[in-house]
Amino acid sequence: MATTKDAIQLDESVAERTVENPSIDHHAQWKPRANPWLIAMTVALAAFMEVLDTSIANVALPHIAGNLGASTDEGTWVLTSYLVSNAIVLPLGGWASNLMGRRNFFLLCITIFTVSSFLCGIAPTLPILLLCRVLQGAGGGGLQPMAQAIMADSFDEKHRGQAFALYGLVAVLAPSIGPTLGGWITDSYSWRWIFYINIPVGILAYILVTRMVDDPPWIVPDRKHLLNMDYMGLAFLSLAMGGMQIMLDKGEENDWFSSGFICFFALLFVGGLIGLIVWEFRKKNPLINLRLFKYKNFAISCFLMTLVGGVLNASTVLQPQMLQGLLGYTATNAGEALTAGGFALIFVMPFAGWTTSKYPARYVAAIGFFFFALSYWFTATQLTLDMSFYNASLLRVVQMMPIPFCFISITTAAYVGIPREQSNQVAGLINFVRNIGGSIFIAITGAAVTNQSMHHQALLQEKMTNLRIPYAQVLGGTTGYLDQSFGKHNGVGAAMASIYGELNRQATMQAYVDVFKMLFWMSIGMIFLAFLLSKNSPAGGKSDIAMH
Repeated sequence: MATTKDAIQLDESVAERTVENPSIDHHAQWKPRANPWLIAMTVALAAFMEVLDTSIANVALPHIAGNLGASTDEGTWVLTSYLVSNAIVLPLGGWASNLMGRRNFFLLCITIFTVSSFLCGIAPTLPILLLCRVLQGAGGGGLQPMAQAIMADSFDEKHRGQAFALYGLVAVLAPSIGPTLGGWITDSYSWRWIFYINIPVGILAYILVTRMVDDPPWIVPDRKHLLNMDYMGLAFLSLAMGGMQIMLDKGEENDWFSSGFICFFALLFVGGLIGLIVWEFRKKNPLINLRLFKYKNFAISCFLMTLVGGVLNASTVLQPQMLQGLLGYTATNAGEALTAGGFALIFVMPFAGWTTSKYPARYVAAIGFFFFALSYWFTATQLTLDMSFYNASLLRVVQMMPIPFCFISITTAAYVGIPREQSNQVAGLINFVRNIGGSIFIAITGAAVTNQSMHHQALLQEKMTNLRIPYAQVLGGTTGYLDQSFGKHNGVGAAMASIYGELNRQATMQAYVDVFKMLFWMSIGMIFLAFLLSKNSPAGGKSDIAMH
């Protein structure tokens, strides 16, 4: 079990304050002056605004590029610039909270995000829009972890799972409705309104936070942190995250490591990451407290959250991509097919939160991963080229229902045994790894679809010979039909082109089936990993929490 001595090793500055001021023990009795649920809904509103913005712009990229006179490839930097900036700021919440206070940092992030959203909306050129998106990503990077940290400190451990249910609803529902809302706004009004809608939400969130949210007594702002900032750690973090995000976003487009451009950013990522780890472990007051990973529960929770974020984000991208590319859905229709799964979460989240508050997190997570695996196997068996809109929506509902049990239980387990003074760092890192997992899995599954599609295409082409009776019959029948439209001597060519087009569709659909089966096997592995978590007792009994 983790002892007081372990906590002292984890954070020497906190331990020194505890020794010098025994009254710090009374911090455990602190409670927020406002109703915790009102606080939770307030900070969730700000987080929802930010999470929504990570997906709402996806479907508007062609419109943005066309309106600003840019190519489609150049338009994708609208997403990449936001994600790079966002990834850099995500783990900085602990340092910023120590510098200016968590409440003030949260308000600053809301202000930056809201103002930069307006600037994005009025941007006259692509370079200016990219600069504004960098600012927007920086502001948004602090909203998710600070919202989660505020919730963690506002509720006791017994009710924390229910609070994280609300946060989980934000983290999972927003990406589900983002493509639908973005498509509708873009088609009905203008792409600029996908940024303008953040303004009233940001103003409301700012007003509510100023009235309801206070810092707990263990968060004491100290401006000396600005002078003593870990600038080298920030430099390593920026290099690693910038290199990783650009490598993943542009990898498939540039044929991965056959491109010098991708190899450069891959080296930048690896070098920056190694430098960050070595530097942060040697630093007495690091920018990111990597010593938290000495706590077994936290380390395992981060790994599991990386997988959860990866699998969730990969499926969120794969399904609309498949619907648009193979079934001819518009961006709006594809988004609508995801929406049913998002609304299913509204009913499941409260039950998952209640379950996590009653039973050990590792059991809830294991059950969630079990149904997670079943949902992806079911998806793989149901994918067809004549799938109806109802079936597409049903698949998304089935995929989403296990998510709350995985998400809430892992988030809750991450805080178990960690000193409350470290809640900002925990929130920043758990959200950081979730986003990193999403970026990695989106790139991996996208590449897997391409590779498997080529594999199945080659297998099907082997069967396209006149020696095979089914192929000869289809070719003959199609040729006879097309002879009437293209002329007697052109029908064969048109028939073969038609058959080849259908072959490509079949091969690509089979590739999606393969990828969803891959997600199934990964989910199976996550079931066993869940049992590595220490057994906590949310009802207040004895817990088995270990540092190593």
